Amino acid sequence: MNARILAINILSRVRATDAYLNVVLDTVLSESPPKDPRDAALVTELTYGTTRRQLALDYAITRFADRKLDALEDKVLAALRVGAYQLFHTRVPARAAVAETVQALKDVGLGRAAGFTNAILRKLSELPSPPLPAQTDPVEYLSVRESHPRWLVERWIRQFGRERAEGMLVANNLPPAVVVRANSSKVTRDALLAQLRDVGVDARATDASPVGIILPSVGRVEDVYGYAEGLWQVQDEAAQLVGVYGAIPESARVLDACAAPGGKACHQAETHDVVAVDLHANKLRKIDAEAQRLGLSGRLKAYAHDASEPFPESWGEFHAVVVDAPCSGLGTLRRHPELRYRRKEEDVARLATLQRRILENCQEAVPPGGLLVYAVCTPEPQEGQDQVDMFLRSHPEWTAEPPVLPGLKLPLAQAWLRTLPGPEGYDGFFAARLRKLY
Repeated sequence: MNARILAINILSRVRATDAYLNVVLDTVLSESPPKDPRDAALVTELTYGTTRRQLALDYAITRFADRKLDALEDKVLAALRVGAYQLFHTRVPARAAVAETVQALKDVGLGRAAGFTNAILRKLSELPSPPLPAQTDPVEYLSVRESHPRWLVERWIRQFGRERAEGMLVANNLPPAVVVRANSSKVTRDALLAQLRDVGVDARATDASPVGIILPSVGRVEDVYGYAEGLWQVQDEAAQLVGVYGAIPESARVLDACAAPGGKACHQAETHDVVAVDLHANKLRKIDAEAQRLGLSGRLKAYAHDASEPFPESWGEFHAVVVDAPCSGLGTLRRHPELRYRRKEEDVARLATLQRRILENCQEAVPPGGLLVYAVCTPEPQEGQDQVDMFLRSHPEWTAEPPVLPGLKLPLAQAWLRTLPGPEGYDGFFAARLRKLY
């Protein structure tokens, strides 16, 4: 199958099943690997680019469509979006973008929609640039231009100011770098950097994380040196910083209460005995597989359990608990672009209620003198700083205790770790390090 057929199939499946784009993309590329590696790169570009720009593409398509887009078949709408994305955001010649997208639609068995699709794409190809709303309504203008729902644009402007909010929106439409964390149980970052460069990989160290490495565009990460040997794990720099900021003493036994997909649990298992817990038993296979690849199985045990319910006494005592709580995920929209169209504003308050339940339960598992690291991959104060402030007000036996890390400069806001999407290249994260006094 060619790249456009695969892109149409992937996007239509994501729309029909509400699946994550990265999961569907990886599954399809493993089931039907293109003969030319460049086609795999093109499929990735078309699917991620189309999803990131979906709201703006739909705004353009709607100008010429004589029916509501929601009423279109999944593959027809996917073809229109893929075609429009090529016209507005790639160097593919307009004639080829239209003809090859229409042919791909025929090849997936929807020749009856070829005339309709061809007519709209031809009209779009005549436009000098993507159509946008008037700037007299700056929120609507930014919402369409950067393809984020209006409620989120309004919310971020209110919370972070117009300039920073715009920087966050722009950053969410840029492909993220591939960042990995050196497995310190096997290799130092400097040694791994040297080994990668020796085999011709143009890698460089992350700016803030002392264990992170940024890889060039590499295709399949599984083919990069060190993956099979378990020398590194893919993990965004901001997520790495949560583990660094936690600064959990090496003698501590750690409970990771919401562990999937396992990056933070494996990070801790490099130096600690870890019990990793997740509500969904099917996600534990991924954690176990990663722990085995990294050589950490002896230090990491994974169990299915609801983190809002008391933990079994048979698991023993923990000196530190990591709560990477279920959240809106609004700090990861560059990695999961489809999430911006699925989230609703009321989800933030709903998830904050769940986070509070989990936090209340997990603090019971920490003995006096122990640590709790609370983290969320969202810039929303309601899920981060407000959540922790409320917890500390109702629990005088707890205090905020930022780590002492000589020589490291972490992105801190008061006592908290906080990163925002933007030119710095981070995902959006919040973390708090709390000590139980008595």
